[in-house]
Amino acid sequence: MLALAWLAYFALHSLFASLGFKQRLIGSWPALAAWYRLLFNLLAVLLLIPPLALLYSWPGEMLWQWQGIGRWLSGGASLAAIAGFFWSLRYYDSKEFIGLRQLSDRRSGSQIDQEAFTISPLHRFVRHPWYSLGLVIVWSQSMNGAYLLSAILITLYFVLGSRLEEQKLIAFHGDVYRSYCAKVPSLLPLPWKYLQKDEAALLAKKAQK
Repeated sequence: MLALAWLAYFALHSLFASLGFKQRLIGSWPALAAWYRLLFNLLAVLLLIPPLALLYSWPGEMLWQWQGIGRWLSGGASLAAIAGFFWSLRYYDSKEFIGLRQLSDRRSGSQIDQEAFTISPLHRFVRHPWYSLGLVIVWSQSMNGAYLLSAILITLYFVLGSRLEEQKLIAFHGDVYRSYCAKVPSLLPLPWKYLQKDEAALLAKKAQK
């Protein structure tokens, strides 16, 4: 049941995030255009309730639990990832991300499908820093049966979701984003593969043209 709940959530989240579904829905109900992002975020939160309820209702047998210095290290990794997430917010337009700017600008039609190409300091090392930080948080916890299953499914979805997201970014930014993908790894940072500051600035400038 837990696996089915997560799979249903991932399927619905991917469907609602897809450009095709968004464009068809707004084609039928144009008044939804400015509201789409906000409603998408609200649904993404509400639809998490069933899998999370199952996760904590039936935890299963404890498989491993961090002890001693391992507990400190795992806790430190989680806190560092959370701090990295909040620090990275300064490089995003929070109103745009939530969906409030679309409402205030009264966007319609193709205006809502503008996918920004943001290269924050973390984007110089991984293409999807929020997913990467999320994986640190997920895998630094003690594991019971239900949590391990959830961690595996979430990891697989992050891999698949990052690829679906990149298809949209390539559709909007073309060769600029392809060049970025060639130079920066997706989820796991590699010491020999990253963007210098001047390279990041140049790519960001090209994406704005």
